[in-house]
Amino acid sequence: MKVSVEKSVLAGGLAAVQNVVGSRNTLPILANVLIVASEDTITLSTTDLDVSVRSRIVGRVEREGSTTLPVKRLASIVRELPGEMVNIETDDKDQSIVTCGQSRFKLVGISADDYPQLPQPEGDISYEIEQTVFREMLKKTAYAASTDETRFVLNGVLMSFADGKLTTVATDGRRLALVENEVEFSEEADLILPSKAVTELLHILTDNGTARIYPRKNQVVFDLGEIVLASKLIEGTYPNFRQVIPSQCEERVMIEREALLTALRRAALVVADKASATKLTFADNNLVVSTNTPDIGESRETIPVKYSGEEISVAFNPDYMMDPLKNLSNDEIAIELTDSLSPAVVKCDIPFLYVLMPMRVD
Repeated sequence: MKVSVEKSVLAGGLAAVQNVVGSRNTLPILANVLIVASEDTITLSTTDLDVSVRSRIVGRVEREGSTTLPVKRLASIVRELPGEMVNIETDDKDQSIVTCGQSRFKLVGISADDYPQLPQPEGDISYEIEQTVFREMLKKTAYAASTDETRFVLNGVLMSFADGKLTTVATDGRRLALVENEVEFSEEADLILPSKAVTELLHILTDNGTARIYPRKNQVVFDLGEIVLASKLIEGTYPNFRQVIPSQCEERVMIEREALLTALRRAALVVADKASATKLTFADNNLVVSTNTPDIGESRETIPVKYSGEEISVAFNPDYMMDPLKNLSNDEIAIELTDSLSPAVVKCDIPFLYVLMPMRVD
């Protein structure tokens, strides 16, 4: 194999695929990137056997072939190279010479014949959605997924194609985030996408083009054009998430999103740990955000809101309350409440909602 690629193009291709590779691999070859050169296309692929990413880049192929090289080391070398064009030449023993300007590196690889076969974007059933829309749906829900490995079915994002909509949902049992978007499709399906695959999608989805989704048994493939991602699915039945969404709340408060977010950030400065709570007291068009942590101190801040109902005090984990505010872009949000012990619902002017359970405090 002998190829020449622009440094920026090669660096971008490696950046798109290298995050899949972990620091500890059961097989040495899983630390490598598979490089396949054919015609004027160079394909870079990585996998951890659960998630795989493939990126196609354009370069000059003088001699077709393939090899695998340590992806993180290669990416580090490419970033530091002094010139514009990177040349890679590989012999029949999978030893590669990387040159750029006056710099020369020799890397020992592993035969491409030993690399795991990667899934292809094909199948009778597929769904299509704009990449920018899909990325926003994942961004607004992924943070609520559980990290508790004993509840593995919640360790990801549910993608539910039903009733003419794609619904993305994530929950850890204490909060739930949901976004809906109308999508045309012919067959309904529920896919539970692992959090690692969601993280990779958020990394590679762009503002242009469409994502075509190919579901398979226990697997899904996302074709994003020049990049393809495949992932195993989480097996199991996702809980009936609509049961935990309150059908009606007594009070509704309109708040500036950024004002609430910054107030919560300041209140969190005197929170001891995840078990500590920040109290929100709503009354007479004012919201008091307060925290009182023994042995640390306390904080209190008042911000204006649109509210004229009965006084309600409710305590939340401040991080959980901030998560949706960080990932929304709306100027104003609504918080729907019933009392201090009932779940609150955060809404805005898009098909989004966030259910948060309150904390009991003395």
